[in-house]
Amino acid sequence: MKKNKSGVVYSTNPDFKYEYEESTEAETLSPDKQELRIWLDRKNRGGKEVTLVKGFIGTEADLDSLGKLLKSKCGTGGSAKDAEIIIQGDNRDKVLDLLLKMGYRRSKKAGGN
Repeated sequence: MKKNKSGVVYSTNPDFKYEYEESTEAETLSPDKQELRIWLDRKNRGGKEVTLVKGFIGTEADLDSLGKLLKSKCGTGGSAKDAEIIIQGDNRDKVLDLLLKMGYRRSKKAGGN
């Protein structure tokens, strides 16, 4: 974890103490408050399609567990990082059905097609 210092590079004061800003992770919103968008993406992937689930607000552990569940239900690989879940292949319909069954009522497809 990178700690943010208060902008001080060097101090000649021997009693100087750095003040660190605590970075806090966002608490995970309940499923009925999450607004997830499901995209189909082909950019920078060698022409291969992936399903992106964007807009997750919460901790990395909760994002990983949701990503793991979606990947196992779709029977494909992928990853979960930076508040988005990447699932290999075009699984938008399956992912939308799974999210709706899990209580993510505000989920929907995005990006046309």
